[in-house]
Amino acid sequence: MLQITGVSRRFGEVTALSEVSLDIRQGEFFALLGPSGCGKTTLLRILAGFESPDSGTVTLDGADLLSLPAHRRPINLMFQSYALFPHMTVAKNVAYGLERERLPRAEIRERVEEVLAKVGLAEMAGRRPQQLSGGQRQRVALARAIVKRPRLLLLDEPLSALDKKVRAEMQLELKRLQHEVGITFVVVTHDQEEAMSLADRIAVFSAGRVEQVDEPVALYERPRTPFVAGFVGASNLFEGAVHDGGLDGGALGVLPGTGDLPEGTPALLSVRPERIRLEDFGVPDEESPEEPAESPEPAGESPEPEPEPEPAAESPREEPASEEPVSEKPESAEKPETAESVEEAVSEEPESAEKPETAESVEEAVSEEPESADEPETAESAEPEEPEGADEPETAESAEPEDAGPSEGAGDAAEGSEGGSGDDPGEAPDRSKDSGAPEDGGVLRGKVADVSFYGGVSHISVVVPGRPAPVLVAAQGATRVRTGSAVALHWAADDGVLVPQ
Repeated sequence: MLQITGVSRRFGEVTALSEVSLDIRQGEFFALLGPSGCGKTTLLRILAGFESPDSGTVTLDGADLLSLPAHRRPINLMFQSYALFPHMTVAKNVAYGLERERLPRAEIRERVEEVLAKVGLAEMAGRRPQQLSGGQRQRVALARAIVKRPRLLLLDEPLSALDKKVRAEMQLELKRLQHEVGITFVVVTHDQEEAMSLADRIAVFSAGRVEQVDEPVALYERPRTPFVAGFVGASNLFEGAVHDGGLDGGALGVLPGTGDLPEGTPALLSVRPERIRLEDFGVPDEESPEEPAESPEPAGESPEPEPEPEPAAESPREEPASEEPVSEKPESAEKPETAESVEEAVSEEPESAEKPETAESVEEAVSEEPESADEPETAESAEPEEPEGADEPETAESAEPEDAGPSEGAGDAAEGSEGGSGDDPGEAPDRSKDSGAPEDGGVLRGKVADVSFYGGVSHISVVVPGRPAPVLVAAQGATRVRTGSAVALHWAADDGVLVPQ
């Protein structure tokens, strides 16, 4: 329908358009997308007849469009500022173009009522523009533009003055009107979301040049230039050279990606945030402070029981000096429970010290066996206490196998299964969580710097060593990943696009 070939426009030393060529089809909703000052509005004004190009041609259905004056072209332009007549009512503003064509009043009234009903302003036909909200003025300007049923409708930032909710409603309204009326729409916008939701095809502009023309999905998933990859939607861009079906990112290793580029070509790898799968390893920094917090408590408790056995060892030494009766025997039985050296002393005491002291007591004990039958029981009860003292060396021996037990078990695990050698490398990913090296199938490793949630999507920023900018990850719904978590990032080769740099 509309063909633009090699159009250029310069303003002094500034080049607004440079060899722009486009082909817009009949009934298409076509968007010109780009940052401010890239030449979008200049091209729109050339199509409307308010500017003349320095070079190039523009044809509509094969006929030269540039030779026609603005008021003779089957094109309407909806201005960004609306340009409503403040002294006219809504109905008069919409009917102005039809009255200039001197159509019958009945036809004018019918067409005005029809278009006002389509834009939802039938009840406000008698109001003035200053009595309307911004969204309502936007609809009046749209109704005035489509009431003449032009072949081509040009819209310059049509929804820029609306709030988010009204803008979403008007996006659906524009799309519905475009299908009902059957008019070809060409919209100029710098809003990526607006262009992606409205347009059948999008032309991305940068510095007066067309970077890429494609459908919204193809434009988003398969950018052809670094500018498109960075401008259309959020994207992670990695610099490097094409290597082995991917991108050699230097310290980051070989990153998976696809593209028809020769080996060794300097390129960028574009990976969309929602294409990255995140594997969470938890927050290691929160575990380390807990362990030292618990360790001082047992360290503080351990010195308390240590002084207790010391007075217990001193008390039996003082008691035998002052007391010589039979009560010393149970005290001597307690000595082997406290120390091994006491056991040796007990074994030597019956030969040297106890024989003269207990000779009479032993004879009395022999003669008084029926009366003092309890004493041999205490002696027997003291004897099993000696084996309890003897148990202490056994516990010391049992502590030795406990120390040896883990080493033997570890040796069995290492010798009995090859997985013992696999356990050691199993710790390697944990050490490399902060290295960014690709291991265990993970493309990159890093640490979560920020987590935010809006629009029903969790947006996660991951700091990867060796990369100055964080890697962006988008997950549908709320995520359980927390700030500070060690994570691994995964994506398939088809999810990365190699773009010539």
